[in-house]
Formats: sequence, C-alpha cells, structure tokens
Amino acid sequence: MSTTVEAPASRTKVIVAFLVVTAIWGSTWLVIKDQVGSVPATWSITYRFLVACAGMFAFALVRRESLRLSRQGMIFALLVGLAQFVCNFQFVYRAEMHLTSGLVAVFYALLMVPNAVLARVFLKQHVGPGFIAGSVVAMGGIALLMIHEYRTAPPEGAILLGLLFTCAGLLSASVANVLQAGPVGRAQPIVPMIAWAMFWGTLVDIGFSLATAGPPVIETRWEYLAGILYLAIAGSVVTFPLYFMLIRELGPGRAAYNGVAVPVVAMALSTLFEGYRWTTLAAGGAVLALSGLVIALATRKRG
Repeated sequence: MSTTVEAPASRTKVIVAFLVVTAIWGSTWLVIKDQVGSVPATWSITYRFLVACAGMFAFALVRRESLRLSRQGMIFALLVGLAQFVCNFQFVYRAEMHLTSGLVAVFYALLMVPNAVLARVFLKQHVGPGFIAGSVVAMGGIALLMIHEYRTAPPEGAILLGLLFTCAGLLSASVANVLQAGPVGRAQPIVPMIAWAMFWGTLVDIGFSLATAGPPVIETRWEYLAGILYLAIAGSVVTFPLYFMLIRELGPGRAAYNGVAVPVVAMALSTLFEGYRWTTLAAGGAVLALSGLVIALATRKRG
C-alpha cells in the first residue's frame, strides 16, 4: 500500500474548496445539456475525459508529484474510474436527455443520502435521526418537482426513464465517494490517483462508445467545443481534486452538502437559458427539497 498521506487541510482551504466546487458544478449541468444533441452522449463523455485526463496528468507533473501508484493503488484508481468517470457520467448525460438540467441537479442534491447510508454500512459512520428526517423532507420536495415536470411536459414515460438514469448515476457517484473515504482511498495521493482513475475510465468510455455508438462523431460548433473544454478543465481538473479532498476531510456525507447550493445555481441557469417555468408546485418542491437538506446539514454529525 502507498504510504503517502495528504496533510490535513486548513479550515480556510476547506471553505474555499467548498465554494469553488459548488459554483462550478452548479453551472456544469447546463453545459452538459448542450452536449447531448447530435453527438452521442457516450462520445461527448469520452471527449470530456480525454481532455480532462491529459489535464490531470499535466497538473500532477506541474505539482512535481510522482505518478507511480502501488498495485493496490492502481486497482483502487480503476474502481474509482469505473464508478465515477464511466457509470456516473454515462447515466447523468442520458438523464439530461429526458429531464431539465436544473431538475437533475436538484435530484443530485440528495447525493449525501446514499453517501451517508453507504458510509454507515461500510465505514461505520454515524447517521442521526435529524439527518434521516431532513432527507425524508428533501425527497418529498423532489417528488413535487417530478410531478411538476410530468404535468408540464409528459413525454410518454421519458420522465420515469430520466429518473431511473438519475438514480443510477447518483448511486454510482456515491460508490466513488465512499471509496475515497476508506483507508485505502485515504492512502492514495489525490491528484495522481484521479489522473489514473480518469485514464482507466476514459479507456472504458472509448470502448463503450465504439460498441454502442459506432465511430467517433463530433460537432464543430464553438459552443460544443468550448463546452468540452469547460467541462474537462473547470468541471473536472479543477473540481475533482478539491471535492475528493473534501470527502477525506469531512467524510462522504458532509462533503456532499455542496449539493444544497448547487441546485440553486443550476435551476437559476435553467430558468434563464432553458425556459424552465416555475409554478407554485415547482417552487414548493424546490423549497421543500432544499429545506430538508438544510435540516440534515444542521443536525448531521461528522461523516
């Protein structure tokens, strides 16, 4: 096992990382929406992580970090790559074919729920009654948002399909998060581990793309290409090291609390650029969802 251990982060570093991840990931949902047009989603994902992988290796070299991982570390990177950079994103991009980007972001705000449950099962971290109560309230709000979505544009079962994709993506991301909080994850240097995780994930994405979508397809619109760069550099190279650091510092449950603010950014952008229409039902659902998450945040103990 690698003996490299990241030094504890300062409170200021944790706060700054929290804000940066929240702001960037709040905007990526809208950009992802533009990536699922004429280009098969699986190729858009592949392009994103081809660029992100190169960027992450370059980042490690700039930091003068060794890219060598132990055999156990490499297997760990492979598992994270499959969960985070293959399954999670393959499901998320497909979810956005059927749901507005803001709605998917709101649902992803519940990431702390499976994070906390899996951390309790596998890492024996505490889950208090206030956290459970807040999560129930938040899920009620999500249900109202789903009802609103169905009433405004019921596309013959597509809402349900989008919901299933979102749930699958949520669970995949949660698995990757909890892996980071375990003893093997904590022993790995963050940036080199993510670089290799992206490498293995990208290889699988390429194979999956060839098998399911055929030869590479790409758009030459500047918006599409700029979106690839933004998602790769800002949405991946900048944010994943910060987020994985938060997981190790705060635990997978508390680290996912950035999801409380991410939907606010995402749904505001969805309103401006996707024509998302707010109704009393939708507004009530959003308030209920965020209120539940705030309740969980206020009562949740470490982890």
